[in-house]
Parts: sequence; structure tokens; C-alpha cells
Amino acid sequence: MNAEERRTRIVETLQKSDAAVPAGRFAEVFGVSRQIIVGDIALLRAAGAEITATPRGYIMPRPGAGLIRRIPCRHSADGMKEEMQIMVDNGCRIRDVIVEHPVYGQLVGELDISTRHDIDEFISRISGSDAAPLSDLTGGIHLHTLICPDIAAYTRVCDLLRAKGFLYDAS
Repeated sequence: MNAEERRTRIVETLQKSDAAVPAGRFAEVFGVSRQIIVGDIALLRAAGAEITATPRGYIMPRPGAGLIRRIPCRHSADGMKEEMQIMVDNGCRIRDVIVEHPVYGQLVGELDISTRHDIDEFISRISGSDAAPLSDLTGGIHLHTLICPDIAAYTRVCDLLRAKGFLYDAS
């Protein structure tokens, strides 16, 4: 298989996958190094493919995936797990976290979190490293892009976050 055929198969796999696909899995399937796959992904992105890197691997947006909304939040690191649980327990997928940095502008961290298990893995990775949540850069203020099944789910999330004091209100 040549490189072009491999890249075509990568896109086909991502389009069909319901979960993130790690570069290592592609490397095993195609018998190449992980770095070759990372290069393939870079070339695909440069050619216009909407491939997102998440902590668990690569994903592609699915058409008709649901209602997409951004929600402003503010809390300490202690509130992160509960905030995310409110979102996923109401059927929403947390696509990313966004902060506004005074020097770099908008910084986006891709998350792709849709279950409590995903949340536990994310919290574990943060706890087991020297990394801090992006919201630490902004005093806890951040946005999440949510993909919700419908407006009712989004409204429930907003109401629950507001009740917990996690929904950011600048006033």
C-alpha cells in the first residue's frame, strides 16, 4: 500500500468510527511508525480534512451530530469533574475547552468527552502529570463547546450548572 492509499484508509476509518482512533492503532494496522501516521494526519489536515486530535486519538466531525453550543463556565479545579459529569449525564459530548489568553489569544484544548469513564481518564491524566487545566490560566473562566442531542438537554445542563454556581455570568 502506498502513502496515498494509507491516507485514504485513515480518512475512511475516522469517518466510520464512533470513538477516537489513536495514531498507534493506525501504525499497527498499516505496519508503519506512529510518526508516519502523525505526518499523514498533518498532510490530510493541510489538504482540508477536518481531523481533530484529542487526548485519546483522532476524530472527525459527523454530520448531524447534534445541537452545538458554547457554554461559559467558571470554577476551581475542584469543580472540574462535577461540571463535566453534569454535561455528560445529560447526554452532551464535551468537544473542547477554550480560554482567552492575554498573549496568545484563544487557546483550545480538544477533549471529546462523552462518558464518566472519559472524565475519569482525563482527570487521571491531569493528576498524573505536571500539567494544569487550561482554565487555570484564566482564574477558572473558560468555555466548553458541547454537542447536545437537543435543546432540552442543553437547557438542563445550563440550569444545573447555574444551580451549582458553575455557569459564568459576567454581571
